[in-house]
Amino acid sequence: MNPSLLPYFLGCPSWSENAWRDYLYPADAKPTEFLGLYSQVFNAVEGNTTFYARPALATVARWAQVMPAHFRFTAKFPGDVSHAGDLREHLQSAIDFTRLLAPLGDRVSPYWLQLPKGFGPARLPELDYFLDQIGVPVAVEVRNNAFFARGEEERALNRLLLGRGVERICLDPRALFSCSSSDPAVLHAQSKKPRVPPRPAAFSQHPQVRFIGHPQLEANEPFLTPWVAKVAEWIEQGLTPYIFLHTSDNRLAAALAQRFHQRLSERLPGLAALPELPRAPEVEQLGLL
Repeated sequence: MNPSLLPYFLGCPSWSENAWRDYLYPADAKPTEFLGLYSQVFNAVEGNTTFYARPALATVARWAQVMPAHFRFTAKFPGDVSHAGDLREHLQSAIDFTRLLAPLGDRVSPYWLQLPKGFGPARLPELDYFLDQIGVPVAVEVRNNAFFARGEEERALNRLLLGRGVERICLDPRALFSCSSSDPAVLHAQSKKPRVPPRPAAFSQHPQVRFIGHPQLEANEPFLTPWVAKVAEWIEQGLTPYIFLHTSDNRLAAALAQRFHQRLSERLPGLAALPELPRAPEVEQLGLL
């Protein structure tokens, strides 16, 4: 099955995981081949790396050569745009960033604006101005507690986004926080991810979901089940959602994404299976059953 035929976008936080040679990539795959291999299976990826550093022009050119036209790369605005004070003062830097990624065309759609916990209701005028001026499709992730309190402040945010057809990215970390572990990767993820309730939203054609999973794949089942139903519902409504699956160290993120698609296929008969690359494992090895 060609990933371009999927009725939704499915992916992981990155494509550059050496551990995926254990079950997704061929054992002898080179890191320079990972993006091409990844895009044969999944049709989207989170652009987390751009939050920390802007890619070189040559890197963008290489991505443009490898990424299929149907592929989606939800590049995050750099942290010095989203986390360094008034958004209005960093608008030009944000526009310059979109110009840097312009060779990717529609493959970067939407750009992601991840706002810090300190970005609260009083700063909504900054967001209003930024979204009106940026000139590219954007989805927004908020982390301030006031935007999860179901009060007027949350409603004001939702009205602002809905009025512009800008998605509110839904982060669901419940599976991660259900885990009691001394594993450093789990503890690190739990210290970094905000413990916020999920807010499924469809403010445009493309609802956006980030699912932060439990490191034991089978432990994700009760948390995945509602998302299988919600994504199926969106697809049946004619929407094209994006869903990204994480695990604490992302070693099994691709396996979790494959599992989600398998579950969705059971809910939507006729949904084709994801392609398998050489050396795909037996699912029992990954504890998926």
